[in-house]
Amino acid sequence: MTAQHRVAVAGCGGMANEWISYAVRRPDVRIVALVDIRLDAAAAMAGKHGLTCPVFTDIGQAIEQTGANLVFDVTIPASHYTVASTALTHQCDVFSEKPLAETMEQCNAIVALTERTGKSHSVMQNRRYDPRIRSLRHLIEAGEIGRIGFIGASFFLAPHFGGFRDVMESPLLLDMAIHTFDQARFISGADPVTVYCQEFNPPGSWYAGNASAVCIFEMSDGSVFCYQGSWCAEGAPTSWEASWRIQGDKGTAVWDGTGMPYAEKVTDHNPDGTFIRDHDRVEGEAAELKETFHHGCLEEMFQALAERRPAETDCRDNRYSMAMVFGALESARTGRKVELADLMSSSGVSVLGK
Repeated sequence: MTAQHRVAVAGCGGMANEWISYAVRRPDVRIVALVDIRLDAAAAMAGKHGLTCPVFTDIGQAIEQTGANLVFDVTIPASHYTVASTALTHQCDVFSEKPLAETMEQCNAIVALTERTGKSHSVMQNRRYDPRIRSLRHLIEAGEIGRIGFIGASFFLAPHFGGFRDVMESPLLLDMAIHTFDQARFISGADPVTVYCQEFNPPGSWYAGNASAVCIFEMSDGSVFCYQGSWCAEGAPTSWEASWRIQGDKGTAVWDGTGMPYAEKVTDHNPDGTFIRDHDRVEGEAAELKETFHHGCLEEMFQALAERRPAETDCRDNRYSMAMVFGALESARTGRKVELADLMSSSGVSVLGK
């Protein structure tokens, strides 16, 4: 029986294991090609997962010779635009690791190409498929704290990676902040409108570039999202999921990124003139997900293909999260507030065309 999804995996580094381990469990998927600039890496990946497919160094050649109709792009960010454009023009759908692309212009071009070809391109945003963040979003959607006015995220860690991150110009904003920015959009249901950012490299940093940043985003629902983060913050670390405070007109929701979220909302029995009102605590309910994190996002991507709809992390939606990154970098460079619509319209793709 012919599998519905004939997959070419581009990029055979460590992260590809996460993608392949999910794909081989699906009866509707057959991995037909492994692609890497190093043939030995592709061959090693095949051996590790018991695959008998051919290996290639060129994604276009792999698609043409195997009849692949879906590409997993697990390459480095600098290759995402080339892999995506090649796959889409060969009439393949694309599931890609984050980020969508290395520049805003490339992000816009990928979106335009998906619209011209009619194919699908979705981006891995695995943190959306954390049951705890789903619980937090449910508290907001259920109206427990009323209308949102402020979202705050604190991200303070001190990972000593070594390697390329240590020499990047903006390691925090370019390599990590996309997760927290996308989480803010997911939690609030709002999109970014403007950003003001200051990035800097504090004393004690071992990074060559700016490892800390403060960003203020105006959102489409009128709320303000404030991000403060550092990748060289020794001591008292936050979770990798960040620490969150969402302020509404009826109360506040809190998530430390580790345990379950909760909300505190104004009670109905505060007398008029009460100086500090009483609040009721509402515990977040555990969200049920068939799959979580990477596998949860892949599950949604495949479901979207089956239902012939854009995935939750479709490139047209993910472009808004990418605009937050590139807008913050532009604001830090120029010292001014940046209108994100200006960045997103450079290719002629409608900003509203989500």
